[in-house]
Amino acid sequence: MSTSDLPAGETAQASQRGLLLATLTAAIFLSAALLFAVQPMFTKMVLPRLGGAPQVWSVAMVFFQAALLAGYGYAHLLTRLAPGRMSVLIHLAVMIVACFTLPLAVASGWGRPPAVGEAFWLLGLFTVSIGPPFFALAANGPLLQAWFARTDHPAAKDPYFLYAASNVGSFLALISYPVAIEPLIRLGDQSRLWSVGFLVLILLIAGCGYLLWRAGDHAPSAAAEGAADAAAPTWRDAAIWVGLAAVPSGLLIAVTAHISTDVAAVPLLWVLPLALYLLTFVIVFSRRTIIPHWLVVAVQPAFIIGLVALIIFEPLKVIVGVIAVHLAVFFICALVCHGELARRRPAPRYLTSFYMWMSLGGVIGGISAALAAPYAFNWIAEYPILIALAVLCRPGLALPKSRLEQVAFFGALAVATIALIAFRVFDVDMDEKIYHWVVAALLMVTVLFWSDPLPFAAIVAFVLLSNHFIFEQTGAISIRSFFGVHKITESSDGRFRLLTHGTTLHGGQRIRDAEGNDLPGRPDPMMYYYPGSAITQVLDAARARAGRPIRYAVIGLGTGGLACSAQPNETVHYYEIDPMIIRIARDSKLFSYISQCQPNLPIILGDARLTLAEAPDGSYDAIIMDAFTSDAIPIHLLTREAMATYLAKLSPQGIVTIHVSNRHLELASVVAGVAGANGAVARVSESADVTEDDAEYKFLATVVAVARKDEDFGPIAQSDHWELQEPDPEQWVWTDDYSNIVGSVLRKFKE
Repeated sequence: MSTSDLPAGETAQASQRGLLLATLTAAIFLSAALLFAVQPMFTKMVLPRLGGAPQVWSVAMVFFQAALLAGYGYAHLLTRLAPGRMSVLIHLAVMIVACFTLPLAVASGWGRPPAVGEAFWLLGLFTVSIGPPFFALAANGPLLQAWFARTDHPAAKDPYFLYAASNVGSFLALISYPVAIEPLIRLGDQSRLWSVGFLVLILLIAGCGYLLWRAGDHAPSAAAEGAADAAAPTWRDAAIWVGLAAVPSGLLIAVTAHISTDVAAVPLLWVLPLALYLLTFVIVFSRRTIIPHWLVVAVQPAFIIGLVALIIFEPLKVIVGVIAVHLAVFFICALVCHGELARRRPAPRYLTSFYMWMSLGGVIGGISAALAAPYAFNWIAEYPILIALAVLCRPGLALPKSRLEQVAFFGALAVATIALIAFRVFDVDMDEKIYHWVVAALLMVTVLFWSDPLPFAAIVAFVLLSNHFIFEQTGAISIRSFFGVHKITESSDGRFRLLTHGTTLHGGQRIRDAEGNDLPGRPDPMMYYYPGSAITQVLDAARARAGRPIRYAVIGLGTGGLACSAQPNETVHYYEIDPMIIRIARDSKLFSYISQCQPNLPIILGDARLTLAEAPDGSYDAIIMDAFTSDAIPIHLLTREAMATYLAKLSPQGIVTIHVSNRHLELASVVAGVAGANGAVARVSESADVTEDDAEYKFLATVVAVARKDEDFGPIAQSDHWELQEPDPEQWVWTDDYSNIVGSVLRKFKE
């Protein structure tokens, strides 16, 4: 029967219900879109304060989860203490008050972050800058659903489908940010457009309030819902909700840090895991089954075994394929956890309580992965632990039933733990091929426990943890800080000591000769800094132009190899954001470049954009920027404004050198663009007039040199190895308001 066949009164009522649902859905959709669009947008604004570190996003996620919890808690209290129409008026007042903080911007008065406690400083900055509007937005989802549940609309009996609509808005906002918003709209314009959206949302919520006021209050009764549906959730239910929400939340942060460390700390790689995370909510809370929960539960073990095999056997070498596997496993694990949440959701009268407990779980997972784990572990142990916990979220979790099975399970667990400790303590040399056979056998054994979460999780945890503890090099040093994990190891022949960050070498020193004898005295620079390398050619060119001992600055300390490139009476200043790197480089028992070549070397702690700006203009004859973290790039050091700062600090004929070697991004044209925007010229070298020697840890690099005039390049202007790089008129110049990582990835792909 169509609405035209109904009596006039019923037709009007049906139209009013339809308008109410449409307005509520639009408000929820827009609110969610604004809520999740602000996350990559504002985090990008903050990145320059902390060097573009991927951990910034992890801490930002903790803030967003905590603000969601605050918003959900407020919504829960509001629906309890001021149900019905009064809650609409109160919330509209909260939304209007939040308008006074618009447009969004980094709060004034927050200068350089502290040397320690960066995470807590960052949480405070987020709270002061965007706390009020984010809090108001966070409450909209549960509030609007609770208001809808009090109407006489037929769908109000199960309003959880609106949560799916909310996550559709979030998902679309996140996906559109890196592919449409970030490449086409500058940050300032993004903030203004977001503010307009916030004002439109207030009008939509006011419209919802008006329609709800006309519809009247139809609070659901326990009798109407049925005794079973109306049963109040227990503390056990709440604990299960918290656990099922905490695991995928922590896993979200762990997998995001894993993939963004090796590419770039940019919204493109932040939003992919978060978008998948939100998509799982859309799927599990949808009114129609999109992916059956039983199917997801059934395939999860196969996906996890595939991830374990990828980590142990490393069959994939292409970064895109590796990222795809990690994201696929994360998606399936989140689907399992959130599917269990949806299956256990309470009656609509307890909706706000359910969302509050679920949000608490998200905060606990976020804090555990982003704030606690870096202090608890000196490697990324939380990732394998969370993978194992995701297995425990499968239905059917229980201890073995019989006494014999219990003894067998806990006995095997004890033996495995003792074996791990023994391998570590007694430094047992395990042949890698034998270990791989053992792992393959264990993975085949997991088939026997396909539907038994406890032993399956135990095997997965054992394999992933043993891979680290057994093959962690004897004497290796791992140091974890806000900026990542730094590992100090020795080469297989014992001749070189190496510093790695993520998967990338960041420095090294030859410590023994071919016969194994120690090499005392002044060390020779290696990696990208050996005599004749592109970077040292720039220093030689600066000397030739200056005709005197030069002053040069290096952004990014590493092991301090360039300290030994200084000639007598020359001055070197280093700028480094990570205090752990300073500690490593100054420890003469690890690396002796500084102690042997520049024992009084000034090292300025802090982000280079902030600290270099404090140096007197014209201070340096050369500035060398080599501040990548693994393969993640600090975008704010490659902008037009950053280049303007570098040029201001140069002497009249000085040269800026930027090391842009990267496995995934083409950046030479970016540097040429920002140079041209400042009236400077750029030359790029992808080779040097020396032979690369991997065995001696001497590598070629992609280096871009920038000077005010071409003659300021001196000898390298005549070198066949330095090509003049003209700005590409088709590329937008990167600024503090604009960058385009997608374009850099595509250009690299075409090379």
